[in-house]
Amino acid sequence: MTRSWMEAWKEHIQQWVSFQLQHRPVKPSKTIPQETEMLRRFKRTLERRQADLLKIRITCHPYRLQRFEKQEHIYYQLRLRRMLKINGRYHMEEQWIPRIMKSHDGYVIIDQEQPQPMQIKPRAGQPIYPERHSFMYDRRKAVQYAEAWWNNYNPDYQAFSDNCTNFISQCLRAGDAPMRGQPDRGSGWWYSGTNWSYSWAVAHSFRWYLSSSDSGLTAVETEKPEKLGLGDVICYDFNGDDNWQHSTIVTGFDGNGEPLVNAQTSNSRSRYWTYEDSTAWTPAIRYKFFQIGQG
Repeated sequence: MTRSWMEAWKEHIQQWVSFQLQHRPVKPSKTIPQETEMLRRFKRTLERRQADLLKIRITCHPYRLQRFEKQEHIYYQLRLRRMLKINGRYHMEEQWIPRIMKSHDGYVIIDQEQPQPMQIKPRAGQPIYPERHSFMYDRRKAVQYAEAWWNNYNPDYQAFSDNCTNFISQCLRAGDAPMRGQPDRGSGWWYSGTNWSYSWAVAHSFRWYLSSSDSGLTAVETEKPEKLGLGDVICYDFNGDDNWQHSTIVTGFDGNGEPLVNAQTSNSRSRYWTYEDSTAWTPAIRYKFFQIGQG
């Protein structure tokens, strides 16, 4: 009897889970080398944090199936939930990961992350916000927004395939961070509904804006992630070449007092701040830690 792609898929996902839980010492055979190394880094990170990985829950949501004779390409969303315990404190981290699995004659050939192109237009009629040059940052509101929208897209805003910094800007705006500089896209930090500054949506521009702004939205750099509070921001240069590619917002802390972050593009909630469980991570990675509203 011919195996179905569904049987092969389930078997592969079980190997993927068992390897992380250390029930299976052999790596999943059909993951790409970058993902295999990512899983190994994740396990080493657990040891360093003295964290117990108690449970993994996986839900797969296929949304497209392409057939080519005996081959199938299955596009799906993988919902990953990990329950961790650190120093007596429990937390659940979540990720929604777009992936593609390729099978042949009922056997998995390869399974890997596969971001999908996306651009969502905002609904019409959004106001241009007035400029303010001082503010009291409402961290609670910023975190509430990050928790509400980490895996969804607010129709009041444009959304992009690389949506990380756009999402963080929305969180800061929800915390009453003031905008300035419009309509000049190269100036300040702002969003008008039909246009926005580079610093609003581009990770590299956002990082340099936070380092230099002395009015409107301001921030202060700190050397240690442990000094960050709820609603503060971390910027990432994965390759260590001063090209800043990612932004996250602090929404909680683990049992060691280290930040947990929410982010989009690879949508995630309560993720350990170092991103060692990402295929984008490299040994040259650099971070910038920003305390918001301290200017």
